[in-house]
Amino acid sequence: MSAALLEVVGITKRFDRLAALSDVSVRVEAGEAVGVVGPNGAGKTTLFDCVLGVVRPDAGSVVFDGRRVDRMPPFRRGLLGIGRTFQRLELFSGMTPREHLLVTERVRGGEGRLWKDVIGLGRPKPGERREAAALLELVGLTDVADVPVDALSLGQGRLVELARALVGPPKLLMLDEPSSGLDDAERATLVSVLLRVRHERGVSVVMVEHDLDLVTAVVDRLVVLDAGRKIADGPVDAVISDPAVRHAYLGVVR
Repeated sequence: MSAALLEVVGITKRFDRLAALSDVSVRVEAGEAVGVVGPNGAGKTTLFDCVLGVVRPDAGSVVFDGRRVDRMPPFRRGLLGIGRTFQRLELFSGMTPREHLLVTERVRGGEGRLWKDVIGLGRPKPGERREAAALLELVGLTDVADVPVDALSLGQGRLVELARALVGPPKLLMLDEPSSGLDDAERATLVSVLLRVRHERGVSVVMVEHDLDLVTAVVDRLVVLDAGRKIADGPVDAVISDPAVRHAYLGVVR
């Protein structure tokens, strides 16, 4: 079997006496989108954090693009090509969507100093401005590109964060509950944008998401966790119809 873009092998993580993850393995191929779902307390967030480096596993390994990264800090994983969004919106008050992207481009490129960009003294290059404009168009924020994020809706704020995660560009996009707090219309917009991102950017996606309808509209494959163990991994339709998954995730068996 050829190497995947992301290979999580035998991850185990305990918090005191609680086994948050027990020998969990997941592969993500280049260009593939995988949803990680399961009931509350299943271990989804812990798995996500182990991949990103926020949590160090007690056992197992995380290999990204052929390199073992489970002892690397989060920022180094980001530089290797892992982008992420947050469950709780993490934006800079007073800054516009365009400024968020320009600052991120400057920081990821290792040029200039963050404080100069924040106070408006940075001088973005034409290429940086073009990439920021392209990302704003990709996520549908061109009309509000220069509006402070404080004045945007939650749905638009989620799209700013998505665009920021695409700066680099990343090889793998990690989405942490991207629909959290959104209404039905905003969820529909998010699905449309994510499908466009996949089509136009070809980025791999791992999505932890409680909204099963949203995640199945975007991903190719589902990984289901229950009580820290992987109970299913496969194409969306096959996993959804699995009685064990219905019992664990939906509480019913049909």
